[in-house]
Amino acid sequence: MKKRNNIPCLVLTGTFISALLLSGCSNTDRSDEKTVVRMLQYKPEAVHAFEEMEERFNAEHDDIVLKIESPNEAMTVLKTRLIKEDYPDIVGIGGDINYSNFLDADLFMDISDFEGISDIKPSYMQIEKDLEFIPQEGIYALPYAANCAGILYNRDMFEEHGWEIPETWSEFTDLCEEIQSTTDIYPLYFGYKDTWTCLAPWNALAVGLADADICSQVNAGNTTFAEGYSEVADKMKVLLEYAEPNPYAYSYNDACTAFARGESAMYPIGSYAVPQIQSVNPDMNIDSFPFPANEDEADNVLNSGVDLQVCVMKETKNKEAVYEVLRFLYEDETIQIYLNDQNAVPCKQGDFELPSMLDGMKSYIESDRMSDFHDHHYPSEMSVDAMIQTYLMDESDDAAEVFLNRFDKEWKRYNRDLIEKVRKYEEGLR
Repeated sequence: MKKRNNIPCLVLTGTFISALLLSGCSNTDRSDEKTVVRMLQYKPEAVHAFEEMEERFNAEHDDIVLKIESPNEAMTVLKTRLIKEDYPDIVGIGGDINYSNFLDADLFMDISDFEGISDIKPSYMQIEKDLEFIPQEGIYALPYAANCAGILYNRDMFEEHGWEIPETWSEFTDLCEEIQSTTDIYPLYFGYKDTWTCLAPWNALAVGLADADICSQVNAGNTTFAEGYSEVADKMKVLLEYAEPNPYAYSYNDACTAFARGESAMYPIGSYAVPQIQSVNPDMNIDSFPFPANEDEADNVLNSGVDLQVCVMKETKNKEAVYEVLRFLYEDETIQIYLNDQNAVPCKQGDFELPSMLDGMKSYIESDRMSDFHDHHYPSEMSVDAMIQTYLMDESDDAAEVFLNRFDKEWKRYNRDLIEKVRKYEEGLR
């Protein structure tokens, strides 16, 4: 899960998809006998990293010119360009439901023959396959960089009090009890006024307590969210006992500021929050650990999703040049440019330098013990973040039952066509 732009998912009718694919509008451009490869990437905060990559590539290549665009609201820009049949050659997007919709619209090229695929960590390649509504033959996305979510903690504060990093749920709640009873520091801090922040602990708990493919299982009619998310919902409520009073009155920025100022020992959020925290306290000694959701440490999983992946548009006329760009992008030195700029995690296997605030997650990253953000599979129209906030504010005895039943009901409402498509696919396998 990352801070969300709340951009609606792409919706393409069959007629429109056909028009896009049959139009054959070329996106090639030649200047002084050089092939121009155009890339559009969706992270404007990483513009400086991509400018450096573009400059390096063009300095090293005489026959190809790489042009990278990093617009604000990139997904909206991309969808508009598709309508106008103005296709980039390469897109850099997140591994979430937007990708699922683009793939379902048959807009991406199968890149199974690209030699760099074998260098990507298996867990991240599996995340890509799990994002497919219907299982596809081939590879359509190459994971580039990931972020991680769990619990950030104040390393100096932990060392000062002699607190140990918890590895099980009981150890975690015992630590929260100790902090609460022996100091005037909040164990945790939330910024639930911004509803999207409710998804941070939700995702970090869900990867350890629910099946990674629960959404696909529900679509196939093999389980329900009421069954699969019961423990996640219960433990979300428990966390409130250790946080600041009325967390719904405080925003994401408030929570980052409070943690930076030492008002809490821990902050359940993703690594993406570190720059905001350090803008308040640049010298803060921050580390992190995976959410200890289970009673057996071996069952815990790091919540890590593909924050940036590279896809090749099916309409490109420059496959050979595009593959040369991919080779450059996936060189270790090029990836390190991005990691340094964004405090990110590489999806490629190798010896990369990770930011120090991920030290406590490093063993999980190196052993490929990771699972995707569950909200990457949720349709934005369903507003799961607001549903979670409503549930957390509900103090009635049947709050969890009401919430989980609503989750199932709303899922069917917003995924009706997809569920029908999965049903037909499953019938075809019998």
